[in-house]
Amino acid sequence: MSGILDVIIIGAGSAGLAALREVRKRTQSFVIINDGPWGTICARVGCMPSKALIEAANTFYHRNTFTEFGIRGADSLTSDIPAVLRRVRRLRDDFVASTVKTTEDLGDRAISGRAHLLGPDRLEVNGQILCARNIIIATGSSPIVPKPWNTLGKPIFTTDTLFEQENLPARMAVVGMGPIGIEMAQALSRLGIDVVGFGGSQTIAGLTDPQVNAVTINLLRREFSLNLGEKAELTAVNDGLRVQAGDSEVVVDGVLAALGRHPNISNLGLETLGVPLDDHGMPPINPNTMQVDDLRVFMVGDANDQAAILHEAADEGHIAGINATRSVPVCFTRRVPLAIVFADPSVAIVGCRYQELDDAKTLIGEVTFDNQGRSRLGQYNKGILRLYAETDSGRLLGAEMCAPAGEHMAHWLALAIDRSLTVPELLRTPFYHPVLEEGLRTALRALAAQLPAGSESDLASCDAFNSEALD
Repeated sequence: MSGILDVIIIGAGSAGLAALREVRKRTQSFVIINDGPWGTICARVGCMPSKALIEAANTFYHRNTFTEFGIRGADSLTSDIPAVLRRVRRLRDDFVASTVKTTEDLGDRAISGRAHLLGPDRLEVNGQILCARNIIIATGSSPIVPKPWNTLGKPIFTTDTLFEQENLPARMAVVGMGPIGIEMAQALSRLGIDVVGFGGSQTIAGLTDPQVNAVTINLLRREFSLNLGEKAELTAVNDGLRVQAGDSEVVVDGVLAALGRHPNISNLGLETLGVPLDDHGMPPINPNTMQVDDLRVFMVGDANDQAAILHEAADEGHIAGINATRSVPVCFTRRVPLAIVFADPSVAIVGCRYQELDDAKTLIGEVTFDNQGRSRLGQYNKGILRLYAETDSGRLLGAEMCAPAGEHMAHWLALAIDRSLTVPELLRTPFYHPVLEEGLRTALRALAAQLPAGSESDLASCDAFNSEALD
């Protein structure tokens, strides 16, 4: 391919495909380069196959509530893990196929190979040098696995390999209690695998609110053993792998490494861009333009190590795709931060995290779901939700929660924060009965009690019945 291209996109994951969508609207002078299988991390090894496993696990786990509902025979149900994994792969393959279609019609503008930057306007791939006015780096990420673990000769899994297994070991350790580790540890345990979780920190799932963190840990410990605060060390033994962390020790048949993911920037050639790199080899990136320094280079998605979340990657690809086809990049206002961990109950963080708040300027409203009416009806009455609001204005700032239907309430709260709504304004919206969101209203009322009273004619002041059947 000769001449100078308008845009080269490196990587065909979620961010790269979002960039491609915008670039194609504005120019046909582009190529997209992908190293390895086509299809996004989310569809192939991330969001979608993991949620397929979680859905199967939760469905099987719900048999534990059957007796309370008056349904008999739960003890005769079994988990066919090979069948579960076959369904995961079948669904996964469908999702991957849908992402691959995005690039099927590109012909020679879709290149399989590993790109290496030679400067801010050129790169080498498959022995060919390509030049472009703009380059978008969307190379994704890979699981972190300590190098010594690869020499143990025993099963070490990551989410890149877990779903490819025909069956799973009877005893497993999950090392790393971030979002991925929590999701997988609970799902594997609910499928009947003997799971032990290990986390080097006393906090889990990205939570920063100590009360939400404590409730979440206590709920998970009802389902599987959880060791926190010490680094896990692995040793191969005759009957499996010994995992040690402080005073805790267990022998298992396999280990899932859930220690996070690192950006795929090794040997990419970022040093040829002529800009300073930080201690992690990362150049300066403007989060509102996705531009690297003042170059016509843009870095998006997992590759920039800012937020490994699909909607953030898609936004960044969108921003880069537009700015790579403009003479002057435009600044975008980013969305309200939103992170969800698909545990049960859901763990979610919206807007400002607890650790980011100024205690002197923040009010907190709390609700626990132990006795919340709708939760009790469904046998999922557990968890906590904490809301944060500005002391002076009553404006909602953020929330952390481990709550039933938390993934849905988190979206409602993100909208409220984006619109700068206050606690009284939120209490003026209708809450149907009986719904889980009435628990959210309880937390809002706890905040309202700390704010100046409103007018008697204002429905925001409508108070609780203080009855489980009605609130």
